[in-house]
Amino acid sequence: MIEYLHVGKAADLSDYKDRRIYRILEILPGFLAWATLIAIVAISFYFPFFTALFIIVFDIYWLIKTIYLSLLMRAAFFKMKANLRVDWHERLNRLQWQDIYHLVILPFATEPIEVLRESFKGLIKAEYPLDKMIVVLAREERVIGSKEIAEEIEKEYGSRFYKFLITSHPDGQEGEIRGKGSNETWAGQRVKNYIIDPAGIPYEKIVVSVFDIDTIVHQDFFSCLTWNYLTAEKPLKSSFQPIPLFINNIWEAPAFARVFAFSTTFWQMIQQSRPEQLVTFSSQSISFKALVDVGFWQKNVVSEDSRIFWQCLLRYDGDWRTVPMYFPVNMDANVAPTFWKTLKNQYKQILRWHYGAENNPYFMFGFLKNKKIPRKTKWHQTFVTAERTHSSATNAIIIFLLGWLPITLGGESFTTTILSYNLPRITGTIMNIAMLGLVTSAIISITLLPPRPPNYGKFKAIWMVLQWILFPINFIFFGAVPSLHAQTKLMFGKYMGFWVTPKLRK
Repeated sequence: MIEYLHVGKAADLSDYKDRRIYRILEILPGFLAWATLIAIVAISFYFPFFTALFIIVFDIYWLIKTIYLSLLMRAAFFKMKANLRVDWHERLNRLQWQDIYHLVILPFATEPIEVLRESFKGLIKAEYPLDKMIVVLAREERVIGSKEIAEEIEKEYGSRFYKFLITSHPDGQEGEIRGKGSNETWAGQRVKNYIIDPAGIPYEKIVVSVFDIDTIVHQDFFSCLTWNYLTAEKPLKSSFQPIPLFINNIWEAPAFARVFAFSTTFWQMIQQSRPEQLVTFSSQSISFKALVDVGFWQKNVVSEDSRIFWQCLLRYDGDWRTVPMYFPVNMDANVAPTFWKTLKNQYKQILRWHYGAENNPYFMFGFLKNKKIPRKTKWHQTFVTAERTHSSATNAIIIFLLGWLPITLGGESFTTTILSYNLPRITGTIMNIAMLGLVTSAIISITLLPPRPPNYGKFKAIWMVLQWILFPINFIFFGAVPSLHAQTKLMFGKYMGFWVTPKLRK
C-alpha cells in the first residue's frame, strides 16, 4: 500500500525530505491564522487608515456571504422537508434494489445502555427489510462494562437482523491511536472475514453506514440511502452524507449548547447545497468495495470521519465525491450533569472537530505525490479547504474583536479623522444587518424541535428563540477560539488524541 495514504503525522513518513515537507504543511494552517491576526494588530498601529478601510470592506464581504449562505441553508432545509414526505419505498420499487445489503457499524466506548437502546429502536423501525441488514456493535475492549452492555443489546435486538456481530477492539495495537477510526477498522475487517466473505456477498452490493452511537435514524433512511446509491452517477466512488440534527436531547441542553448544535446542523445544510465542497462528517455511508480498496479507516488520526473522504480522493486519483442526501439523522446535543461540565465538554468536542485541520497537510502532501489527480481538482480542493480552515480561526475575531483596533492604536492623527468617528457606526450598522439572518436560523430551529417535554414550561420554548442573541459569543468562543487552538497545537506538533464526547440523557 502507498505510504502517504496512511500517514497520520509527519513522523510517520520514512523519508526525511517527505517528513520535512509534511511538517511544513502541518505548520501552515496555524501560521497563516496567527500571521493574519498579528498583521491586523501591527497594521492598525502603523497604517490605521488602511486597516479601517479593510475592516469595512471585510464586514461588507461578510454581509454578502451571510446572505448567500442563508439562501443555501433555506434551500437545503426545504429539500430536506420535501424528502421527508417522499414515499421512498415506492421509488425503490422502480429500481432493482432487492440485492442491496446495508452494513451498519456502531462504535461505542463509555456510552450508557439507554443511548444504545434508542439507536437500536430506530434501526428496527426501518422500512427497509431487516433481513438485508448486517449490524456490528463495535465495543472498546479496554472499557469496563462494555461487554455486558453489548451482550444485553444483542439479546434484545440481535435476532432482528440478517446478521449481528459484536467486535471487541483491543487496546494498544501498533500504529493506532485510541479513537473511532481504529475501532471502526477493526470492526470492518472482522465483519469482512467472518460474515461477508463466507457468505459471498459482492462488495458492490453492500452499503456501509458508520453511525455515532447516539444516532437515531428515520424509518425511511435506508430506503432513501439505497435510492441515492442506485441512482448516483458513480456509486462506487461516492460517499453519501445525511444532515445531522442534534435534537435527541435538545430540550435538556443549555442555551449555548443548543445554539452550537443548531449552528452545526445549519452549516451541514449549507454544505449540502454546494456538493462540490461537501466533505463527509460524523454519520455517513460508503460502499464496502471502496472501504476495502482504501484499507478501511485510518487508525492513527483523530478526524477519521472526514479523513475517509480524502483517503478515497487520493486513492481514486481525484475521482471521488460526496453525494448530499438532504435527509436527516437525529443525534445528541452536548449535555453533561452540570452547566460547567457541559461548557467544558462542548469546548473539547469543538476542539476535536477543528482538529480536522490535520487533513490539510494530508491531502496537500498527497496532491504533491499523486500526479494523476487533475490540477483543477487539486487547486479547487486546496483553496476551498484552506480558506475554510483559515476563516474558522480568524473571521469571528476580526469581525467582533478587532474592529476597534485602528481607533485604539492609530494615534491622534487617525482618531481625529472623520473615518475614525464613523468607523464604529459603519461597522455596527453592517453587522446589525448581517445579524438579521439569525431570524431565519431561529425560525428553522423552532421547526426542527421535537415536541416540548411536559416538564418544561412555555418560557423554555420562548428561550429557544431568544437564545440566538448568544450567537456572537458562540461564534468566537465555540468557533474561532477552539479552531485557533487546534491549529496551534498542530503547528507546534502537539498532536491530539481522540476524545470521546460523553453522552447523557436526563
